[in-house]
Amino acid sequence: MAKIRVYSTKMCPYCRMAKEYLEEKGVEFEEIDVSIDREAAQEMIKKSGQMGVPQIEINKRIIVGFDKEEIEKELKAMKKG
Repeated sequence: MAKIRVYSTKMCPYCRMAKEYLEEKGVEFEEIDVSIDREAAQEMIKKSGQMGVPQIEINKRIIVGFDKEEIEKELKAMKKG
């Protein structure tokens, strides 16, 4: 199964919502707190060109923000392939 990463910060309410959503769906993910991991923050910005969080990486695709439709689309694609 493909690795899912959630780039987030502790204070971000949308990050919390995104992580709770993935947990409710039973999806395993790696949480990366970019407020304490500067190297990961730079990696996130390099991948997406964006500084905002959450950023969810599924199948090497970056979804910026808590976008349920895009998350669902990528989760379905992940299950198929």
